[in-house]
Amino acid sequence: MARAVTNQRKAINTAAAWAVGLLIFFPILWTILTSFKTEAQAISDPPVLFAFDWTLQNYSDVLDRSNYGRFLMNSIIIAGGSTILGLIIAIPAAWSMAFVPSKKTKDILLWMLSTKMLPAVGVLYPIYLIFIKLGLLDSRTGLIIVLMLMNLPIIVWMLYTYFKEIPGEILEAGRMDGAGLKDKILFILTPMAIPGIASTMLLNFILAWNEAFWTLNLTAAKAAPLTAFIASYSSPEGLFYAKLSAASTMAIAPILILGWFSQKQLVSGLTFGAVK
Repeated sequence: MARAVTNQRKAINTAAAWAVGLLIFFPILWTILTSFKTEAQAISDPPVLFAFDWTLQNYSDVLDRSNYGRFLMNSIIIAGGSTILGLIIAIPAAWSMAFVPSKKTKDILLWMLSTKMLPAVGVLYPIYLIFIKLGLLDSRTGLIIVLMLMNLPIIVWMLYTYFKEIPGEILEAGRMDGAGLKDKILFILTPMAIPGIASTMLLNFILAWNEAFWTLNLTAAKAAPLTAFIASYSSPEGLFYAKLSAASTMAIAPILILGWFSQKQLVSGLTFGAVK
């Protein structure tokens, strides 16, 4: 009887998980399907899901109109650069807070996290003026810096959580064997926290890839990533839903593929230290 109840609960949980997953995935599926419709079919009422004339014309029009490769390269460089720079800064910071804490460590962590609650528009004007003064407007370097700073609190928090799960005795043993600070971070701490670092890196890359507010306000053409590529299909004449869907699909496809192939590492990192 108990086994039957357990199996029933598992079946219910599985069905609920699939329902939530499909609900979350449906907008992406709808966008992908719309990208293969004509503009008339894209705005038809009632909408059609599968029974329409499939076409690749929208993708052809998007590729003819825009230099997709340039936007893609900008996204890769900006997201990758902000991720690497963030890790370079966050790993020593999280190590210090995890293994050499002070009385103010928790206050500092809470303060860092509270900065994420500040509306981005509240600091747009001063950052815009600083970028103009430093010549960073519409540059990859400028976006790398600002996206790194925007995501740094999350990176530090995640790494701090992972590092707290590593026994301090291991680092102490390394110190007794003559390991210096750099050796302890590079050759002891980092290899042990690879799952956590990998998941942090992936999450930061995704956040930077999807960032739209800063990329739209701090770029014009030269450093514009794929978020600006999507926004270019909103015009005063109206929205071209089919072409907009094709552009959106081309923008999210790389990150969807990355997430699919790295889901094991991402889940492993997010559950790092959860089971004793």
